[in-house]
Amino acid sequence: MLSKIPTYIFVSGGVISGLGKGITTASIALLLKSSGYRVSVVKCENYLNFDAGLINPIEHGDPFLCEDGTEADMDLGSYEKFLDQDVGRKNFVTMGQIYQTVIQRERNFGYKGEDVEAIPHVTDEIIGRIEMAGQEDRAHFVIIELGGTAGEYQNALYYEAARIMRIARKLKTVHVHVSYLPTPPHIGEPKTKPTQLSVKQLNSMGIQPDFIVARSERGMDLRRRERFALFCNVEEDHIINAPDVTSVYEVPLLFRKQRFDIMLLQKVGKKPRKARLTDWERYVSDYQTPKSEKVKVGIVGKYFATGEYNLRDSYAALFDALEHASVRLKIGLEIDWINSEKFENEQTERLASLNGIIVPIGWGPRGVEGKIKAIKFARENKVPYLGLCYGMQLAVVEFARNVLKLTGAHTTEVDPQTSHPVIHMIPEQKRIIANRAYGGTMRLGAWECSLKKGTLFWEIYDKNKQFVNKGKGLTSERHRHRFEFNEKYVSMFEKAGMIIAGLSVEENLVELIELPRSVHPFFAGTQGHPEYKSRPLRPHGVFISFLENALAFSHS
Repeated sequence: MLSKIPTYIFVSGGVISGLGKGITTASIALLLKSSGYRVSVVKCENYLNFDAGLINPIEHGDPFLCEDGTEADMDLGSYEKFLDQDVGRKNFVTMGQIYQTVIQRERNFGYKGEDVEAIPHVTDEIIGRIEMAGQEDRAHFVIIELGGTAGEYQNALYYEAARIMRIARKLKTVHVHVSYLPTPPHIGEPKTKPTQLSVKQLNSMGIQPDFIVARSERGMDLRRRERFALFCNVEEDHIINAPDVTSVYEVPLLFRKQRFDIMLLQKVGKKPRKARLTDWERYVSDYQTPKSEKVKVGIVGKYFATGEYNLRDSYAALFDALEHASVRLKIGLEIDWINSEKFENEQTERLASLNGIIVPIGWGPRGVEGKIKAIKFARENKVPYLGLCYGMQLAVVEFARNVLKLTGAHTTEVDPQTSHPVIHMIPEQKRIIANRAYGGTMRLGAWECSLKKGTLFWEIYDKNKQFVNKGKGLTSERHRHRFEFNEKYVSMFEKAGMIIAGLSVEENLVELIELPRSVHPFFAGTQGHPEYKSRPLRPHGVFISFLENALAFSHS
């Protein structure tokens, strides 16, 4: 019989950020779950923000929106995609949350007059949250990803909590250290010294890693494995080779090939079980198989650039959702990143080569006219169009201006004085913003929508079996916005041919818009975010349908 006290697996990082701790964590979790164990996953973030909701996506990537409304680090999206299970508030810890709780408890005399200190009070709060996640998920294993890299002062208390759990509380723990094995071009051989120094940092904090995951551009040879074992005090077969792969979904298979999951189970005295990954293997095979057909999709947004570099992470969930759908359809996918701010001053010729256009989530006035220009092009030229959140709202603005001829029509987010506020803020949100209560106060998380029969959206949800209650025509998607379709204009839009395909159950707000297929093959917008619910083995129907239409358009 399995112990009621879970095993805790800590995943830390060394040398540089962005190595793939989240994918490593998700891969370990998948292997254990596929072996029949219940798992819970926790991300411990360093920053003092309460959550990721108010962080610029260029700073820290696309905040991942959970079912319960938690605006979390994008690694939680990896957990959901790999495990095919929802995560939420209990799975996401920030140092801001920890300090707020500890200080509030002190103010409420919760510590009974003790002098409150980092150790044990902050570390106790960290440990308590980790244990709570395991209890709520009834987990055999809790995998904890420690944000940042070893040696940073911001995350030292997380490492101290890990040490206390193993040494002082005698809990069964494993420490996996993900580190970098660089190959300097002028030398031509992989260098282990950065990882040696990173492990030395761990040792100075009282932690000896049980496994090292060696990230590198190419594979690790026997010589490097021997050096790691000698200088890092880790068994040779506990050093896991993790070179770059074509898809992150290959990583669990790479780990299984090296018996990583078996060694983890043996390390904690649990019976090894064979991980069943048949469907996962099929997905990777489909991904790797050369495609005979390809579609080119333009994503018109403004969160691409960081300095002189383009940043995929700003729209990570959207890119993943498109990939999942393209693999299901067995078609190639080419993405054209279109900076909407620059596009305002460019001609539309660039759009002529596209088979589909998406305007994703966004905020504020910068680049708005570039997005509206792209929407107008898609509508007039019958290019398949998908508007997500802001992309739906701006499709409403474009239609108002160019079809309804409402001069100056806009969203009040951009123009509070517009004469035609076709997108506006409802009274409840106005009260919230008047009090400057920005964090966690939008329409967040899962909201149900009542679909209209005979619409494109009805067909999509029906075909892909994604109704939550087909009898009542109910769907559910995650939301992250403040501004809504102004109901005063609904009848005007409907008379001009726009279809209101869905309304929210709770407040009767417009959720889905589309144009009749007799007018346009695929012109659709949603206030919700289907991209956050897409998973590799269960791609979202909205993206499948969009790409199907993009493929058809490429043949026209």
